[in-house]
Amino acid sequence: MTQTPTAHSPAQGQARAQFTVPAQHPMVTVLGSGDSLLRVIEKAFPAADIHVRGNEISAVGEAAEVALIQRLFDEMMLVLRTGQPMTEDAVERSIAMLRASENGEGPEETPASVLTQNILSSRGRTIRPKTLNQKRYVDAIDKHTIVFGIGPAGTGKTYLAMAKAVQALQSKQCNRIILTRPAVEAGERLGFLPGTLYEKIDPYLRPLYDALHDMLDPDSIPRLMAAGTIEVAPLAYMRGRAQPVFTKVLTPDGWRAIGSLEVGDLVIGSNGEPTPVLGVYPQGEKDIYRVTAQDGSWTLCCGEHLWTVRTRDDKRRDKPWRVLETQEMIGSLRAAHARRYELPMLTAPVSLPEREVPLDPYALGLLLGDGCLTGSTTPSFSTEDPELAQALESGLPGVAVRHKSGPDHVLNRAWAAGDVVTLENPVTAALRRLDLLRTRSHTRFVPDEYLNNSAEVRRAVLQGLLDSDGGPVTQKDRTCRIQYTTTSIMLRDDVIALVQSLGGVAYTRRRAAEGREPGLAKGREVRRRRDAHIVDIRLPEGIEPFRLARKRDKYVAAGGGGHPMRFIDSIEPAGTEETVCIQVAAEDSLYVTTDYLLTHNTLNDAFIILDEAQNTSPEQMKMFLTRLGFDSKIVITGDVTQVDLPNGTKSGLRQVQDILEGVEDVHFSRLSSQDVVRHKLVGRIVDAYEQYDSQHGTENGAHRGGRGKAGHKGK
Repeated sequence: MTQTPTAHSPAQGQARAQFTVPAQHPMVTVLGSGDSLLRVIEKAFPAADIHVRGNEISAVGEAAEVALIQRLFDEMMLVLRTGQPMTEDAVERSIAMLRASENGEGPEETPASVLTQNILSSRGRTIRPKTLNQKRYVDAIDKHTIVFGIGPAGTGKTYLAMAKAVQALQSKQCNRIILTRPAVEAGERLGFLPGTLYEKIDPYLRPLYDALHDMLDPDSIPRLMAAGTIEVAPLAYMRGRAQPVFTKVLTPDGWRAIGSLEVGDLVIGSNGEPTPVLGVYPQGEKDIYRVTAQDGSWTLCCGEHLWTVRTRDDKRRDKPWRVLETQEMIGSLRAAHARRYELPMLTAPVSLPEREVPLDPYALGLLLGDGCLTGSTTPSFSTEDPELAQALESGLPGVAVRHKSGPDHVLNRAWAAGDVVTLENPVTAALRRLDLLRTRSHTRFVPDEYLNNSAEVRRAVLQGLLDSDGGPVTQKDRTCRIQYTTTSIMLRDDVIALVQSLGGVAYTRRRAAEGREPGLAKGREVRRRRDAHIVDIRLPEGIEPFRLARKRDKYVAAGGGGHPMRFIDSIEPAGTEETVCIQVAAEDSLYVTTDYLLTHNTLNDAFIILDEAQNTSPEQMKMFLTRLGFDSKIVITGDVTQVDLPNGTKSGLRQVQDILEGVEDVHFSRLSSQDVVRHKLVGRIVDAYEQYDSQHGTENGAHRGGRGKAGHKGK
């Protein structure tokens, strides 16, 4: 829009401006249908005289007013050039922004920059902010991890947040959208209603569904929800991701019940390193499921518990891991008879503090495999590999391994001048201390001080066991498998634990003694008296299972270690238990639970919206905020003047402003009646109530009932 001089001079003290509308813009787009936009401008500038002739508009009046009118038409033309029509509301808001700027209260943003900022184009229309505060709110969502949108009903808080979430999903800035509301009425007062809990709380989530249908193809929404890409749930479900209080979680000090953990305690993450616990949230009694992997490992959790998984298609297409709830996977565990969901593995052996041990760990493994530990005679060792006898002697200071006959070797105490004859054999003393003395092949075990020790100690024990009673098994076109056999159930379980702690997988099967051919010992038959437990092992690349040269060479020649994998095999109901959930600080939010399975409760790579947040308690608000995972964003919306909580319950949205105001990467966007984008009367009603509250105190307003914007979309 250009200002041109005119031949007619204005009265003294007044200014005159003339504007020419380019021919490509019909005057109706500038003045509105029936001059509706012109009437809005004339009403806003009553002291100015505005005339229209052809495609020229002139204004005469005070210099400041004429300058504002000129700026207004310039901004209107900038908007019209984008193809967006001007409305009466848009003109009114543009005038308000220009006046604020003129008074020194205005921002750097111009009306055109506000009205032309596109968020999302969907189903033939574009979603964009309509007021300055809405633009600031949208910009804050881009710049900050946690944003609070606080203001009265009708200001578009939820609708704009939803548009940003859909935009983030479509541009792959997040992998899922989670929408939640506190359904304060969905408790006992709705218990008499028929239907499932989802059907009972559906009315409280309806505004979120409505907004989704405005922004996405309605036919795609059920598919996205079934895949877990979009989750809509009441806030109570957000805190329901839990495990029974007795579930084991690995810590640097060994296994502990998850219910005994406190904030600040350390647990083991997926990289094998300790990570602190950030939050502990008791969940009460919940229905529990047993999640079992194909290698026999299993753990317990509730239906909403989170699992990081991927499918074969995800892997083939190099897609990132996805996060699904337990209940989302029930009924879809197979794809063409193959297991669908792969679980993550430890990326490195579990790192535990090194502890002193009375016997060399490799020597202990050899003795548990082929040693005689009865205590009735001098400890002995049976092997036909001189290499193992030499390795055993080098690992037992003060002991001489003397060959007796055939495969038999005796472990004598090495004598020195001045020794007393009654001194106990060092091996016997160590076995006594470890409670292994007088154990036989079917009662042996790995002592806890070796199981809960450094990765080097655990690997050495496993190497001793495999060098004595294990061996490589080659398979065409596959990495090398390892097989271990024992008659001890305890030793079987301990070998599995050692393998899992190093990042491997182990499968076990039983070979019954009954009906098996007898073995041979010194040429005579020996009847099988006990069942044998066979453990098939796969270790990751870089974990050497053997020291014995002939076994090590065969293992390496066959390809060595590879990439052990776990898949979910079954999910079955397991009763009802008291539960708790934790949040950890690990970057991927994973922690080690029973059988070295990796699971978590935190929401990563998600855009999370908490709507109607004024109806959260302080405890619920803290729970929700501390669920924030990595590469996620949270938007919390609410109106603190419309609280539905029972009398005496403080609103978490009120309290959080005092707690988090000024915290880095947390932003509070406050909207007012000037930002209401519904019927104009809504803004006047909001102003009237605010005036009433200011005159009569805020106590009534703080606890006034009413569902706020339930049932409306807040556009």
